[in-house]
Amino acid sequence: MDISKQIKKYRLDSKLSQEDLAEKVFVTRQTISNWENGKNYPDINSLVLLSTLFGVSLDILVKGDLEEMKEEIKTEDIKRFNRDGTIFTVLLMATVVLVVPLFLYLNFIGIAIWLVLFGITMYYARCLEKQKKTHDIQTYKEIIAFTEGKKLDQIEKSCEVGKRPYQKAFSVICSGLITIVVTIGMYFLFRLIQYIKLLLV
Repeated sequence: MDISKQIKKYRLDSKLSQEDLAEKVFVTRQTISNWENGKNYPDINSLVLLSTLFGVSLDILVKGDLEEMKEEIKTEDIKRFNRDGTIFTVLLMATVVLVVPLFLYLNFIGIAIWLVLFGITMYYARCLEKQKKTHDIQTYKEIIAFTEGKKLDQIEKSCEVGKRPYQKAFSVICSGLITIVVTIGMYFLFRLIQYIKLLLV
């Protein structure tokens, strides 16, 4: 990574120790060491501070690392999207499956627990929506392509943009129907369990 060499070069040219540079760009000495050893990249705020401090442009500072930095950022975005998607799926299933037993067995405490669970689920749903808007992915094909690190060509992209309204509506309707069916099923299942328990007493 050229940027690690650039940071070290300009730091030495400026006659600064790692501690001095860390103080001027508001990070730790270990962070400077990690940058210079190529263990990680400075964020954009740090890059701006470094370029100002060294009196060079960002282009000169990052040199050939720009594409590599973009790729690393993209990889991190995909990992974050996949992680949040998995957490949201698990939470959504828990929210649907636990609604009846929590209400039946724990009463008001159960309602409070469910509301907290529902709030966390909605938080991750919002995170996913923000990421989809940021990366311009809304339809199933676009989402799959993004999570696999691929790009749709322009024609495919135009077709997928046309699908967005009805796919979103379809997704909402299906989610609602599944939630209703599972909730009703869970309600009758627990009622049946309670009835069987009464018969066995």
